[in-house]
Amino acid sequence: LLQSGQHGWLAGLKTLLLNVSRAVTRDVLITFSPTAGPSRLNTTEKGNTGKIHLPTGIFRSLSSQAVRVVVTVLNIQQLGVFKEVNQTAQVLDNTVVGITVGESSISGLQDPVKLTFAHRQLPHGVIPQCVFWDPSKGVSLSRPGVGLGTGAVPGTHPGPAVPVAGLTGGWHRRGCVTQPGDKGTVCSCDHLTFFTLLLNPALDSSTAKSLMAVATAGCGIAMAFSIFTIAFCIFIRCRFRFEETVRINLGLHVNLVGSLFLLNMAFLLNSGLSGRTHPRTCRVLGGLTHYCLLCCFTWTALEGCQLYLLFVKVLGIYIHHYLAKLCLIGWGFPVLVVGVAGVIGSYGEYSVQTTDHQVIAHLCWITSKYLLVHYITNCGYFGLIFLFNMAIFGVVTQKSCSLQGTAAVQGYRKPWKVALVAAGLFCLLGATWALAFLTYGISSAPVLYLFTILNSLQGIFIFIWLVVLYYPKTKETSGSLSYIIRQDKTTTASQD
Repeated sequence: LLQSGQHGWLAGLKTLLLNVSRAVTRDVLITFSPTAGPSRLNTTEKGNTGKIHLPTGIFRSLSSQAVRVVVTVLNIQQLGVFKEVNQTAQVLDNTVVGITVGESSISGLQDPVKLTFAHRQLPHGVIPQCVFWDPSKGVSLSRPGVGLGTGAVPGTHPGPAVPVAGLTGGWHRRGCVTQPGDKGTVCSCDHLTFFTLLLNPALDSSTAKSLMAVATAGCGIAMAFSIFTIAFCIFIRCRFRFEETVRINLGLHVNLVGSLFLLNMAFLLNSGLSGRTHPRTCRVLGGLTHYCLLCCFTWTALEGCQLYLLFVKVLGIYIHHYLAKLCLIGWGFPVLVVGVAGVIGSYGEYSVQTTDHQVIAHLCWITSKYLLVHYITNCGYFGLIFLFNMAIFGVVTQKSCSLQGTAAVQGYRKPWKVALVAAGLFCLLGATWALAFLTYGISSAPVLYLFTILNSLQGIFIFIWLVVLYYPKTKETSGSLSYIIRQDKTTTASQD
């Protein structure tokens, strides 16, 4: 059912031809490597090799009783084909694998063809992506004088020539699923054509510069609005008479916005001075930036705790010097974490690099040697805070919506204000920082832009939210936070 294969050899191009019967009962398995080319799976291979898994469904759908399978392994660096204009990603081992079965084009496979590209553990900041060559996409560059084009490439084997494309088009991922692994990446595709594994840098030079520009402008604006917010909170706290709960809330907001102000200032100092500072100064600047970030996270957690006391515990909670104790936690706990991290030497210059080891940014931060400190103190710490705050956010939103349906507030129903409460709390509880967990993968660049913009403008969102909800009105509406708290307390007291 599966006849012996024939090999074709050309500089930078290796092929394998197999005659496969339509009645084949087992999937066709082929190995390949950049040096040895394609071969039957039972051939002894040295080192790690890639694998091709052709399901039997491909052959059963064909009309002819026997079909010729052509597997091509190309070195695109030698041949000068399959190169996009302004391509930033690297092709793994400069290797492209082409698969053709019979004379016709095959697509829409229910049981996909699987290609395993063998590789060592990829460096940090590199994202593998399975792609195929789409002739209709763009215009590629080719090396003059190679003599390869759309059509056929001559080989040393008898029979039909091996079809090769690559002078026009570009890489596309449509129809292919990427499954990364430590020792290889599996590509599952629903069609047959030319495939490769692209190694995309999480950040390229142009994207990094654009993000730095957006972040710098956003931080400057956020610092200005943070000052406005602090001044506004102090003004209404002194000018108007509020109940103690609202005064504590305003104190919490001032501290949170203050931590955001310090974080934005630390980032601007970091981006402006890193790469030109003394190593000791860089360590101090890295510790300061880390401290400001942890303060921001801690104060969002304390905002969630305050909402928990107001909306879950609801009644009769009095703690002596409550706000002062919160300040001790919010500003004191990060000191302990940063102190321990500093003692073990975690801070220093951190370089952001592309796949070709080109440095695109310098930051005074946690060094690459101590990335575990970053994962524990930043990712792990915020992950716990995010889960808790989102649970509180759900409770607050549910209670706010339930109060909208009560008879006592029917005359003051303003859905837009309830939506504003929800959006403000969502920002107040630091939910926008969760986008950092989505900055890995194919869509990392758009998410990075969204993450940078939203967190840079977090101070503006909080300012608008506080002005709309806390500035006294002639008639308190059902959307205000203080009204929700008061109504919830009244409801709970009546139930008791």
